[in-house]
Amino acid sequence: MRDPLKILQQYWGHPAFRPLQADIIAAILGGKDTLALLPTGGGKSICFQVPAIASEGLCLVVSPLIALMKDQVQQLKERGIKAEAIYAGLSHADIDRIVDNAVYGHLQLLYLSPERLLTDILKERLPKMPLRMIAVDEAHCISQWGYDFRPAYLEIAAVRELVPEVPIIALTATATPEVVTDIQEKLLFRKDRQVFQKSFVRDNLAYVVRQAEGKIAQLANILQKVAGSSVVYVRSRRRCKEIAVELVRRNIAASYYHAGLEMEERSARQEAWIDGRIRVMVATNAFGMGIDKADVRSVVHIDIPDSLEAYFQEAGRGGRDGEKAYAVLLYSRDDKARLLRNYELSFPPLEEIRRVYRALGSYLQLATGAGIGRSYDFDLAEFAQTYQLDAIVVHHCLKVLEQNGWLMVSEAVYVPAYLQVIVNKDLLYDYQLKHRKLDRILKIILRTYQGAFNHPVKLKEPQLAKFLKISATELRKGLNNMHTAGIVRYRPAKDSPQITLLRDRVAAEHLSIDLPAYRTRKERHLSRIKAAIRYAERDICRSQQLVRYFGEKNSQPCGHCDVCLARKQAGLSLSEHQQLSQRIEEVLATESIPLEDLVTRFSNVREEDLLTCLSYLMDEGFIEKDASGQLVWKTQ
Repeated sequence: MRDPLKILQQYWGHPAFRPLQADIIAAILGGKDTLALLPTGGGKSICFQVPAIASEGLCLVVSPLIALMKDQVQQLKERGIKAEAIYAGLSHADIDRIVDNAVYGHLQLLYLSPERLLTDILKERLPKMPLRMIAVDEAHCISQWGYDFRPAYLEIAAVRELVPEVPIIALTATATPEVVTDIQEKLLFRKDRQVFQKSFVRDNLAYVVRQAEGKIAQLANILQKVAGSSVVYVRSRRRCKEIAVELVRRNIAASYYHAGLEMEERSARQEAWIDGRIRVMVATNAFGMGIDKADVRSVVHIDIPDSLEAYFQEAGRGGRDGEKAYAVLLYSRDDKARLLRNYELSFPPLEEIRRVYRALGSYLQLATGAGIGRSYDFDLAEFAQTYQLDAIVVHHCLKVLEQNGWLMVSEAVYVPAYLQVIVNKDLLYDYQLKHRKLDRILKIILRTYQGAFNHPVKLKEPQLAKFLKISATELRKGLNNMHTAGIVRYRPAKDSPQITLLRDRVAAEHLSIDLPAYRTRKERHLSRIKAAIRYAERDICRSQQLVRYFGEKNSQPCGHCDVCLARKQAGLSLSEHQQLSQRIEEVLATESIPLEDLVTRFSNVREEDLLTCLSYLMDEGFIEKDASGQLVWKTQ
């Protein structure tokens, strides 16, 4: 077994591990089931990538995000590490080749979505793979009590039964104590398990909530005061563009990003932002996962997310370099009503779900009793318009169908064009003589892409069209003509979301939904929304609210959020508050007394300071009044 530290230095160029990384790696290399809770930017991927290289064999990585899988595999390959990913859109031949490489020991890491574990090819060949460990990324998705439940994650337990001796490492940035327990149970963790949890406190990140009606003016003011790179999160694609245009009008270098843009445009904008040519990226939550940019100085939310898990993860993309950064939420009176309105839309009635399911079967031209395992390009807006459905309602109905194991909706992912010549050289030459316009395209392809006679080659269509001095549309038309003529096998590039059927189609009236679980998820979702609203509306240290939500009950005020700074201005410093709090706790931990008696006991303290401190402690939930009106210190 190779030295993990030397691997880190050789492949990543880091001199040392971050806190907890070495311990996590030692646990998984020691064969122990391991759960790692590291906040966004805490270096989770290193915790399974390094041990995968350190040991002989294969690391199977289960991840829910195709774009993130592709990004990590590309980075690993650039470092000379043998890695591949299997995802919707790949040809059967590609999947077969990748699985074979895994079986014969030619890979160190194999990434796949949890839904892929259900396929026959994986079930059949998984026991033949030299598995050393299984890594489960975004492990909170396995808990139906979490904010992003994916039922296919439950299939990981079945994989474990096939290879019971292989240890599992589960990783997540956002999990409440209840979800932490659920992850271990669902993944069948063994008794010698180890759990590593880094504090959710981010000392260098100042959380701020601004009550803002004129949000664009507030945003511009923040960006003018806080120099450096910034991400601005917005809920709607349309608003992304509007806000970016307005920032540019105010001489702030900005662009926008959402899943509806062409892949090349998304990549170009992302690179420009990473390189610093664009200072501000206005984006939906499609932006940010897996992006390695440490010097983000501010993350601004124009709209409040519907859970503190989502907010903490997105806000945590600021200040990963350890330098001071700001996470700002702009909150208005309308936000609460909008969140609650969206909540009602998020849980459509069963009849509406069946209506969308029936329309989906027609849209995909699926016969009853067929469809399992098939993937289809899917344009939600076109689908909704075709069947006169509300696009938002469709989105939430698909989410319910996904949570009940009927289908999977994947994000837009770019799959390059493929081409293979499927005739011999004589027939090809004859075809070229008869089709002079296509002859030039064929000659350039055969010169540029070696092996097109033997196996499918990936075409870079934009570069090819540019070299040929024709439009991309004209190039694709020519390639399609050759495909139709049986000269080549051509598959155009794709960059669209996909729907994968996980069960055969049934008659809509026979569609089954787990209603008790559905109602429970609805209740949990409402509690998460209320927690997000409380975060924005209560004058309690922002950092303290966040880390308590994730189980750190004894956290102290941060001293630099907007609430703490306001308290300092009120005349009670953080150190004075902490010292006085400790003295109050010593008194109330042993007895309950009326407020008047407590004031008497602290006659050497200014009454105004004592009352201010008591007010903060009551707001923060440390002190409460019992039925008789006496002050009681609550055990956290």
